[in-house]
Amino acid sequence: MKHPARLAAVAVAVVVVVFGVVLALSVGSDPQEDAKQSHLVGKAAPNFDLPNVAGGRVTLADVAGKTAIVNFWNSWCIPCREEEPLLERFYAAHKDDPDFVMIGIVRRDETKTVKAYVQKNGIGWTVALDPGSVAALDFGTRGQPETYAISPSGVVAAAKLGPMKAGELERFLAVARAAA
Repeated sequence: MKHPARLAAVAVAVVVVVFGVVLALSVGSDPQEDAKQSHLVGKAAPNFDLPNVAGGRVTLADVAGKTAIVNFWNSWCIPCREEEPLLERFYAAHKDDPDFVMIGIVRRDETKTVKAYVQKNGIGWTVALDPGSVAALDFGTRGQPETYAISPSGVVAAAKLGPMKAGELERFLAVARAAA
């Protein structure tokens, strides 16, 4: 070997170039993006059978044939409270649609607190309790608020972790209706 230093320099250069290519291909991709997406989108919605604050029950079968917006929330959750006025306006605009239903599912909250919150805020959509967080686990929720749009055929058409923004609920509804 006449030039061991050259050989070492070429080897280091090759490693640096390979590393640079890998890094360049990764730029712009969020390594946590997959964690933000629900793996339910495009799949059948999980079955649920939950008590509601009105004293009855709500099941996935109850919403069959309708477009459903399902929102997981808590009375103590600040982003949930901030999102509520948007949900109220959206519900008021669609509550008379014959193919529409909206369900709030509350987990990790006290029943009496939820009932008082629903009454105080005049929440008109169905609010269900999720004892043991069974529905939340079946949906694979990662926090609250978290919202799902379910098509009339029972397929999850859209999902979002975090508070909805103006226009997003309308897009969720349109996507779910189109997935019928």
